[in-house]
Amino acid sequence: MDSALKSELLQHYPAFRSMPEDLLREVLRQAIFATVSAGSVLFEDRRPCQAFPMLLKGTVRVSKLAPNGRELQLYRVHPGESCILTSSCLLGNAPYSARGIAETELSMVALPQALFNRLLERHEPFRNYVFSLFSERLTELMQLVEEVAFRKLDQRLAALLLAKGKTVHATHQALADELGSVREMISRLLKTFADQGLVSLGREQIEVLDSKALSRLAETSR
Repeated sequence: MDSALKSELLQHYPAFRSMPEDLLREVLRQAIFATVSAGSVLFEDRRPCQAFPMLLKGTVRVSKLAPNGRELQLYRVHPGESCILTSSCLLGNAPYSARGIAETELSMVALPQALFNRLLERHEPFRNYVFSLFSERLTELMQLVEEVAFRKLDQRLAALLLAKGKTVHATHQALADELGSVREMISRLLKTFADQGLVSLGREQIEVLDSKALSRLAETSR
C-alpha cells in the first residue's frame, strides 16, 4: 500500500494511528485496496463473509430484500464507519443476512478475516472502534423498527423528505426502497402532498414548498 493510501487510512480510521509499528506494517502488507463502481453488489444475503471493508470514499447502502421484492434500507456506511453486519458475520462465522450495494463509486481497504481477528486480539483501540459502532448501529436499527412498526407511511415519508433538504433528488422507487414500501404507494402519497401544496413534483426531483406543514405531519402521534 502506497503512502497516499496509508495517509487516507489513518485519516479515516484513527484506531490505526496508535498501532504498534510491526502490526501496522502487517496491515499495510496484507490489506487489499479496491475500487468499486456505483451500483455494484458488495455482498448478498446468505453469502459467506471473508473480509472487513473500510471505506475511504463513497457510500454503501445495506438493505434487506423480501421474497416479494420489497426492500428495506437498514443503514448506510460512510468513510470512517464500519458495517456491523460484516463485523457480526466475521465474529460469528455466519453468512450475510442482508445485502450491501455501492451507492457511489467506492475506494476501500479490505482486511482478510484472519487479519481482522488478529487486530481484535492485539489492538485495543481497533477492538473498541468495532464494538462502539455496534452500539451506535443497534440504536439506529431500533429506531428503524419503531418507525416501521408505529408510524404511518405518510409520516415517515414527510420526515424523509425533510431530512433530505429543500430539493430532493431521488426517484419514487428510491424513496420507496428507503422506507421499505412500494413505488405505487409513495407516488400516491407524493401526489397527495402536491395536491395539498406541500411539495412540487418534477422528474426525479421533489421541491419542498411547505416544510412547516410537513414537519407537523411527521410529528403527528410521535
